[in-house]
Amino acid sequence: MSQPSMIYRLGDRQVGRLGYGAMQLAGPGVFGPVKDEARAIQVLRDAVASGVNHIDTSDFYGPHETNRLIKKALHPYADNLCIVTKVGARRDEKGGWHPAFSPEDLTRAVEDNLRNLGLEVMEVVNLRSMLDVHKPSEGSLEPQLEALIALKERGLVRHIGLSNVTARQIEDAQKMTAVACVQNMYNLANRQDDALVDQLAEQGIAYVPFFPLGGFSPLQSTQLDEVAASLQATPMQVALAWLLKRSPNILLIPGTSSPQHLQENLASAQLTLSDKIMAKLNSMG
Repeated sequence: MSQPSMIYRLGDRQVGRLGYGAMQLAGPGVFGPVKDEARAIQVLRDAVASGVNHIDTSDFYGPHETNRLIKKALHPYADNLCIVTKVGARRDEKGGWHPAFSPEDLTRAVEDNLRNLGLEVMEVVNLRSMLDVHKPSEGSLEPQLEALIALKERGLVRHIGLSNVTARQIEDAQKMTAVACVQNMYNLANRQDDALVDQLAEQGIAYVPFFPLGGFSPLQSTQLDEVAASLQATPMQVALAWLLKRSPNILLIPGTSSPQHLQENLASAQLTLSDKIMAKLNSMG
């Protein structure tokens, strides 16, 4: 059984399909400073040393905390490192999530990301739809996309992606600009984007699942536990391996603040899932 390819295109870059998501480097609830800054910096450096060249972040994580840590740990950045951010939300003083969706908000957010990361241009900026904070919801994203296209024309953004969006919104966006990637919730137990993953693969567009391990409610399943035991792996390693085999355009950004968990996540690329195992795991969806 051959292993899936571990490289895919993201914008103009070729990136490893196992990247790193920085969200967990902020404090509890993705708010406030990290508890152990030295360990957070070590995780980032270990990730890059292990070959990770795709890091997902946002200036509203913390806010500002993950970008500050990325800059402190990794700047000046390796030439092959692709840092991707997202805009469209803001945090209140208690950590609540709110839309920051006006063209002015989006422009300010991109400028904040650039400053806090120490970059002159963002490789990819994902527009996160906040029409519904919790799930994709139909509605026009034209004014927001126009704002990002203007930033692209200014040379501050190389590529535009979309997050928390529907298939129709992606199609509408593609009439305005190229879409480099789509970032929606998707994992073994949340498969509502099955058709979309395949459609994007046909177009050569990366699909980046957020909450690949279930997010704040980690995946739990008897099938998952049984497969993990048979492979002498952890259930989370199997869940990541399933995503890697699910489609070649899936780029993973599992997050952790633990050096040990980072290495466990990266080792999931070495798991070989047979067709029989894939069928068993598919029955979870």
